[in-house]
Amino acid sequence: MAGSDWYPLTVSVAPPHASGDVPDHGGAHAQGGALRLLTLCTGNAARSVMAGALLRPGPLRITTAGTHVVEGQPMSRRTRDALDSLGLRLDHHRSHQLTDGDVEEADLILAMAGEHVAFIRRRYPGAAGRTASIKRLCRDLPAAPPPLPERIRALGLAGLPIEAWEDVDDPAGGEDEDYLACVRELAGLTAALLPRLS
Repeated sequence: MAGSDWYPLTVSVAPPHASGDVPDHGGAHAQGGALRLLTLCTGNAARSVMAGALLRPGPLRITTAGTHVVEGQPMSRRTRDALDSLGLRLDHHRSHQLTDGDVEEADLILAMAGEHVAFIRRRYPGAAGRTASIKRLCRDLPAAPPPLPERIRALGLAGLPIEAWEDVDDPAGGEDEDYLACVRELAGLTAALLPRLS
């Protein structure tokens, strides 16, 4: 998919019913496939890119996108330098506007802020049950042994209030230090979340 960053994989959740619920049948996870994870922010230039890069070591198939994107732009120097500070490189990245296909293919949509959860609920209500902020999943998603689709469904994501604490601050327009703070925060969040995505 043009503009997306896909990586090798190994777990997954079935697509939701129209109600936003995550069913417990079919899907890549039930068939032993990989989790198709979509990281989502606004411009697909910093937060979603960082989160996608940080999750690469996991058994995941990752794409990154934004809700309001100038398509095809390389990442900024500040994003690149922030990733470099952790030994990560994504030189091939180009910004990618979220598409219907991205949402349909994703088993789990990992939002960087509440506004992105709200965007999915508004534009793609059928995906609300498999969309959450990274901070909410770090706080609320229990570890295995229950299968991942069962654990996600039990959270009732579609009906949860969206709260201010869920936001990862957008470093866009900030200084180098803001980007470094963002990538460090996301490094901690992804490290906490990754073991639960199986």
